Amino acid sequence: MHSPVLLQEVIENLDIKSGSHYIDATAGEGGHLLEILKRGGRVMAIDLDDTQIEELKKRFRVYIDRGELIVLRANFSSIEKLAKENNYYPVYGILIDLGLSYRQISLSGKGFSYRNLNEKLDMRLDKKAKKNAEDIVNSFTKDQLYELFAKYSEDINSRSIAEGIVRARTVKRIETVGDLLEVIKKVLNKKDIKTEARIFQALRITVNNEMENLKKALSQSANLLVKGGRLLVISFHSLEDRLVKTFVKRTDYYVPNLLIKGDESLSYERSAKLRVLIRK
Repeated sequence: MHSPVLLQEVIENLDIKSGSHYIDATAGEGGHLLEILKRGGRVMAIDLDDTQIEELKKRFRVYIDRGELIVLRANFSSIEKLAKENNYYPVYGILIDLGLSYRQISLSGKGFSYRNLNEKLDMRLDKKAKKNAEDIVNSFTKDQLYELFAKYSEDINSRSIAEGIVRARTVKRIETVGDLLEVIKKVLNKKDIKTEARIFQALRITVNNEMENLKKALSQSANLLVKGGRLLVISFHSLEDRLVKTFVKRTDYYVPNLLIKGDESLSYERSAKLRVLIRK
């Protein structure tokens, strides 16, 4: 199992009380939830990825059998409904980790990484979702592509890349990671890893409706937490972090308590930000 981001900081700031309820809203490979369980917390673990859910059920069978862990395949945008359906509230802490797991990036075959050239442009966390990244790059209009790249990548080359995609697909359908990277390289007349990462980020956000799902989860979490309960959010880019900051400013639910930045010496953690919010 890949070491989860900001593990020690998350556990310290969840302020775990033995026997109390916690929600890991993006359970992934289970690194954070394991440490909560070890400290006596009870956990409802949510994840949208079928493969990860099955692995969690196998790995944590003992905790499930003892009634200390509930594992649900679902979208965290329905966190309040899920908690109430399972009579799992109020809770003392909620963790939302917005990063992809190591397995998803490196082994899922879904084209999340711009390094895996032969993978299909899928990017669906939920394999039942109708539209994938390949569908988007081959069907969206030039203006639609520009809008999503400008909004979710904030890259200065958004318009020219949108135009390049539309030109390229008239010759050949864009199907793989390598196909899309070739278009970006041709538009820029060079390889630019930062731009590649931003464009892939924009597609992934769009495919999985990530920003809207996060808004819903933030709002609903307030209805589940006890007074003084903790909401922890780990973000990996400015769009996510900005959304969390804006949410806190516009509501009376939370008091911002702490901002912790990831270790810049670790490639998988350097862009991470952990915000700790206290329920009023």
